[in-house]
Amino acid sequence: MTSYISNSDHYKAVLSRVKSVKQILWIGTADIKDLYVEIGKEKKPFLALIAQLIRRGVEVRLIHAKEPGPNFREDFDKYPLLFEHLERVLCPRVHFKMLVFDGKEAYIGSANLTGAGIGMKSDNKRNFEAGILADDPQIVEQAMNQFDEVWMGKHCKSCKRREYCQDPVK
Repeated sequence: MTSYISNSDHYKAVLSRVKSVKQILWIGTADIKDLYVEIGKEKKPFLALIAQLIRRGVEVRLIHAKEPGPNFREDFDKYPLLFEHLERVLCPRVHFKMLVFDGKEAYIGSANLTGAGIGMKSDNKRNFEAGILADDPQIVEQAMNQFDEVWMGKHCKSCKRREYCQDPVK
């Protein structure tokens, strides 16, 4: 089933799936900020959820375009497990926003991994976002292939923005 997602539905439809991932979670975003989610009855940094997944043995990969701000880094430091086990690639050309859940579903849309994009902000404060949540194997495979090409550095050698890249793969 493929469904269209708008505005506050991102939090419910997309981030709720993160909690139930069993094996892999791939996240691609241009911008990443201090995003909060509900874990049980508490509001915690998204990074707490990522650390929880990693403790359960989930492979989490994150591609983002720029270094996050100080609030994100402060939260990151609260979860030492992330430093060792969160796989990250920094690519200044990444502008796609996607999450792949266990290789079975993919979110592809406009929402960055920020409170205003996909997080818990109220409807009057969040961005106007749109996206597609799909479990169609062809769509999921194409999203995974695009993610994997960037992850593996397929475009690094010919990239004309290499001077801005802090972490070239090749």
